[in-house]
Amino acid sequence: MLFYNANIMTMEGKGLGRIPRGWMRTEGNGIRAVGAMEALERIPGEEERDLRGALVLPGFLDAHSHMGICEDSLGFEGNDDNEDTDPVTPHLRAIDGINPMERSFSEALAAGVTAAVVCPGSANPIGGQICAMKTAGKRVDAMCLGESIGIKFALGENPKMSYNPKAQTPVTRMATAALIREMLKKAAEYAARMRDAEEDEDCDEPDYDAKCEALLPLLRGEAKAYFHCHRADDIFTAIRIAREFSLDYVLVHCTEGHLIAQELLEEGAKVITGPLFGARVKPELTHFTAQNPGLLAKAGVTAAICTDHPEVAQKHLALSAGLAAAEGMEYGQALRAITIVPARICGLEERIGSLRAGKDADFLVYRSDPLALGAKPEEVWVEGRLQSRNTL
Repeated sequence: MLFYNANIMTMEGKGLGRIPRGWMRTEGNGIRAVGAMEALERIPGEEERDLRGALVLPGFLDAHSHMGICEDSLGFEGNDDNEDTDPVTPHLRAIDGINPMERSFSEALAAGVTAAVVCPGSANPIGGQICAMKTAGKRVDAMCLGESIGIKFALGENPKMSYNPKAQTPVTRMATAALIREMLKKAAEYAARMRDAEEDEDCDEPDYDAKCEALLPLLRGEAKAYFHCHRADDIFTAIRIAREFSLDYVLVHCTEGHLIAQELLEEGAKVITGPLFGARVKPELTHFTAQNPGLLAKAGVTAAICTDHPEVAQKHLALSAGLAAAEGMEYGQALRAITIVPARICGLEERIGSLRAGKDADFLVYRSDPLALGAKPEEVWVEGRLQSRNTL
């Protein structure tokens, strides 16, 4: 299918990849080609759409969400993101707790959020395996971009608040870090014993351990470590642990990141900021500011924006980016912070995040500024299929 006469923001390259008078051809669930009108070659019999100057850009990606695993309008019945009976649960998989039929998915889709990274919660020092998925569909297996793209870790107040009332470890930051190290060390030893057994028939394989098995892709560099951390000292603890075990890590929330931006740049840290709306409801949010993503980006730090749904509703991802732009983030950086930047941070850039040949045909059609208050996409396409049309 050919979409032509469009103002396209591909998000390719360093900028927005603008093609002021462009076209895009889709085939099946993917993008076949993108170009300028001057280079358009029509195919006889092809279905065509004249977009009459509308803006076309990639579908939005929320890099940290609990959509579907912490269900809308429900209490305990729909809260499946925190197994807080055990502080160390790397073997739990978010995919097994997601309900894609709950209404946040359709609301997010209508608002242009075509993909989300759905995480276990942050009650546990090690919470479980993270699922990346599309927001269109009924069966989570078919919606997945990756069933286990990383492991969720949590530092700071959340584990302390979860386990202190139970008089169970961890009740300090020291214990939280120690539990993480202990489990990672155990998994590394488990991997070593497996290698020894493969190389030497006299060595026995270790007994199966679901927790260790879950961490093996992380230790091999095939999955990322996502660290929930707000305060600067917790951020540096995350970096310290990641360095000790050679982990490919992502800093989630990073609320005090703007206070240590130069240090994060020197570390080459990847950051997912947000949520950007809300009150300072706990001590580690003392230095919360919506200027955070802009200050980080200005310092040269790779920074995405998330909603942390349901802390901020998933459908307000573009509004969050708009707030970041209003609070000092360069407009193009704000758009990239909900498209190609999170795709690269989460290792999903080969399929989503920008518009080019070979990627999924996930795109939005706007006739207004996508970051403006109240803006809605006129059309939302996922894998070459129209999923939502807003009557404006």
